[in-house]
Amino acid sequence: MIRISTIFIAVCMVLVAASLGLVLYSWAGISGYESALVALTALTFLILYNAVSMRLRDRTDVGGQIADLSRGTADLARQVAEFGRRLSVIEGKVVSANSASADRMQGVIGEINELGVLVKQLATTVATHEEMLAAGPPAAPTPPSRPEAEQRDAPEAAHAVTITEAPPTPAPTPTASAAPSRSQTQLIGAIKNAIEENRLDIYLQPMVTLPQRKVRYYEAVTRLRDDKDHVLVAEDFIATAESAGLIGRIDHAVMLRCVQVLRRLMVRNKEVGVFCNVSATTLTNPTNFAQCLDFLEANRALAPSFVLEFKQETLRKLGPAETENLAALSQRGYRFSIDHVTDLRFEPRELADRGVRFIKVPASLLLDPKQSSTSDIHPSDLSDLLGRFGIDLIAEKIEGERAVVDLLDFDVRFGQGFLFAPPRPLRPEGASATGGATATKPQEANGSGNPAPIETAAVDPPPRATGNAALARRAVGPN
Repeated sequence: MIRISTIFIAVCMVLVAASLGLVLYSWAGISGYESALVALTALTFLILYNAVSMRLRDRTDVGGQIADLSRGTADLARQVAEFGRRLSVIEGKVVSANSASADRMQGVIGEINELGVLVKQLATTVATHEEMLAAGPPAAPTPPSRPEAEQRDAPEAAHAVTITEAPPTPAPTPTASAAPSRSQTQLIGAIKNAIEENRLDIYLQPMVTLPQRKVRYYEAVTRLRDDKDHVLVAEDFIATAESAGLIGRIDHAVMLRCVQVLRRLMVRNKEVGVFCNVSATTLTNPTNFAQCLDFLEANRALAPSFVLEFKQETLRKLGPAETENLAALSQRGYRFSIDHVTDLRFEPRELADRGVRFIKVPASLLLDPKQSSTSDIHPSDLSDLLGRFGIDLIAEKIEGERAVVDLLDFDVRFGQGFLFAPPRPLRPEGASATGGATATKPQEANGSGNPAPIETAAVDPPPRATGNAALARRAVGPN
């Protein structure tokens, strides 16, 4: 719509041009044709001048408006950034509050489970005493009085029972070679009794960084004690337990103990992690897997530090149901490890997509010259290849310093084996150094004799020295 000011300016310009032509015609004696031409020329110049002046004025106005818009946009951006920062702070507080509540709840659940184990053991002990009283045995002689030092330690021992996973038991036989040969039926009975009476022991073997040899993870190794305290290693009873349908109960009990151990280790070191072995039968059986999945879901806060370990053969023979179960664990944040590796043929991308973050390969297999011709990649390049997909290579079963030097050339970041420390049993949490704990003997650090117990509350790194003799000087502890 044309403004009135524009119409007024146009009328004025026409009047000025017409007046100029009329003056020239009347006073200057110029003809009418020439006067009209001069008037038209003047009108044209006036129109051009008005157009140029209006364009310059409009450009100035538009520039001012753009500057105002820019200032308003910058102010709006600052306000949005401030609101985003405040929202992030509020979200962080809510997440931390939820995490703290979940941790407290898991701690309460763990203590309730421990209390249930103690009550069950107490009930078993009471039942045994009632049977002995019913049998009418002769009165036992009065036991001799305890030394004063033992009496002074009695309150501490009573307190230790309330915070440990089980009451102190007699020292088990260190190796399975001392256990007598038994039939399949006897072995199944021994496994059932060990599960019911909580005689599944957890041994921890550290995994260290190379070349610093700082403890980064622990592998939980399962041992079983029969009624005569003979120790059976996993190779002696796992196959029988799977055939008897008992492996699900064993895996669930081991997971419970591993979670308890991990919580106590993380009190001193938040970066520590625990590897827990899971059998293929548990992954296949819907009932056993559902039970383990519920337990792992309840302990989801520990997922970044709790690694589930499977055999290489298990992951290669996964069916649709097993793949779905593995994906369910991965969705809950749990990471996986592969052990019992027999060859170096891997598909890193596929393994990474399934949630595998660690691969444990025997040092002898990595250093075997024949592997360079039978595998798809040279062993020296395997660590770099896996690292591109977020998978760490762990060399296990290291028993000599020469192997460590050769593995460093392969860029292996983690190592595990008797060179660093053998698997050691857990020590009751209440048994500290002031309560009569003894130092590790050299023969224990070198693998001979009974391994020293591990105190779950101590996670100091091992000394950065080479050889087993340096490790033997450490006091009793997880390292």
